[in-house]
Amino acid sequence: MKKKDLHIIGASGHAKAVIDLLEDKSMIAAVYDDNPKIGEILGIRVQSPGSKIINAIGKVHIAIGDNKIRRKIVESLTSETKYQTIVHQSALVSTLAKMGDGTVVMEGAIIKVDSEIGNHVIINTGASIDHDCRIDDFVHIGPGSTLCGNIKVGEGTLVGAGTVVVPGVSIGSWCVIGAGSVVHQDVPDGAKWIGNRLYI
Repeated sequence: MKKKDLHIIGASGHAKAVIDLLEDKSMIAAVYDDNPKIGEILGIRVQSPGSKIINAIGKVHIAIGDNKIRRKIVESLTSETKYQTIVHQSALVSTLAKMGDGTVVMEGAIIKVDSEIGNHVIINTGASIDHDCRIDDFVHIGPGSTLCGNIKVGEGTLVGAGTVVVPGVSIGSWCVIGAGSVVHQDVPDGAKWIGNRLYI
């Protein structure tokens, strides 16, 4: 990536965590947020969003933790927009894993062989994705979560911090998995799983 070539959308706590992953922060062209009370983030001036993002020469990373908002922003940008995937140098990612556009992989995360990670996914600090997992677009895998082998996670699902998902489980789209849960059976679209129990 060229210097001053990265446009970051979002200036909240998750954006701080994303910016902190960058070894060379001089690549940041601009940070945008629609909250007028946020004037700067980590010493970088925050600008109001607008056509500057759409027409940006370079790549965009949407550094917003809310899965629905990330999707909404992608839908608002042009189809020509190019997205930057960010992977911290301490993450262990198999050369045989596939990674989508605009995804972020935080410190200490592990992604094993033949796993596929979609677009605009958050793989948070210390999360472990074992072999042959399929993680769809706009998913957030929380800090310290463990996904064993052959797991499917549908679009937009939030897997809370410290969750364990046992091998072969399929979690639907736009589900919420509570922090510290143990998911031992399939979860349908739109459902909640808290602890070791399904709520529909």
